[in-house]
Amino acid sequence: MIKNKLNIAVIGCSTMAQFHMDGILKQEEARLYAVCDTAPERLEECRAKYKPERSIADYRELVADPKVDAVILVTPDQVHLEMAEAFLRAGKDVLCEKPMALTVEECEKMMQAERESGKRLMIGQVCRCTPAFLLAKSIIDEGRIGELFFVESEYAHNYDNARGYADWRVTPERHAVIGGGCHAIDLLRWIAGDPTEVYALANHKCLPDWPVDDCTVALFQFPNHVAGKVFTSIGCRRNYTMRSVFYGTKGTIICDNTSPTITLFESGEPINGKRAYTVPQEIPVEINNHNVTEEISVFLNALINDLPMPVTSREGANTVAVCCATVKSAKEGRPVTIEYPKA
Repeated sequence: MIKNKLNIAVIGCSTMAQFHMDGILKQEEARLYAVCDTAPERLEECRAKYKPERSIADYRELVADPKVDAVILVTPDQVHLEMAEAFLRAGKDVLCEKPMALTVEECEKMMQAERESGKRLMIGQVCRCTPAFLLAKSIIDEGRIGELFFVESEYAHNYDNARGYADWRVTPERHAVIGGGCHAIDLLRWIAGDPTEVYALANHKCLPDWPVDDCTVALFQFPNHVAGKVFTSIGCRRNYTMRSVFYGTKGTIICDNTSPTITLFESGEPINGKRAYTVPQEIPVEINNHNVTEEISVFLNALINDLPMPVTSREGANTVAVCCATVKSAKEGRPVTIEYPKA
């Protein structure tokens, strides 16, 4: 029997982790039981602010804590495998922030731990909870813009002041496409399906002290002959955006996670035998580009009601597979067939 409130532990006390803590406080089915961080000042900040029952530096203490029902990992991508595997095998359900891991092999190990433990693993691809993107997908699924033929998205974000605590983002294994561009890639996968092939180009002009390319443009072949494009930049000089466009045979959607409206073009009635289009409709949406409250809500709903996870480990792993193939294509200068996890 499910008890009245699930005890949730949040691993990490960053600003993003605190968004998750705030999200937990809004859930009737859960309570913020514990917070954890290796940085004493951040741990103390969250202990004083949220007053959890436990605040500790070593996550292993929470692995062994029988009171912990589920954990949310808001930690550097490099340690997702280590932590997720430990908590799953200890009988805890896990919500892991994106990207699931940095390699397909790491994803497969996490999926194996999930299967063998019988616990649940959800990946925090938060764009699937973003109001503008949810509305865009709903309109597409209703058939209002007809059959898709081209989809595009961009992850344009300046990382000059976003190196992460102790520069955890500035590492060779965390390519910008895997760590950030995974947002745009997952969004297109969610709407258009799993691409089969990618051809990417990259350069390194904006962040010369970083060990990875800071700009990548990738072209994808999606199912049903849908073409796609993703632009990833972590050095661009502009405000953060994930502007996305979905072109269909009967209309077009232009949307962003930072805009108060989405723009919808739909086919109008023919005039003098020629097809016309409506004046673009500006449909209001809530701006909530990191809607972790909803993400936590659907995670808990799946646990309590024994429903499929909204973003399964398979979905998270497939996004990582596409990201890794994109990085490989840019490095080798050729199209790459995308190999999805076998596990």
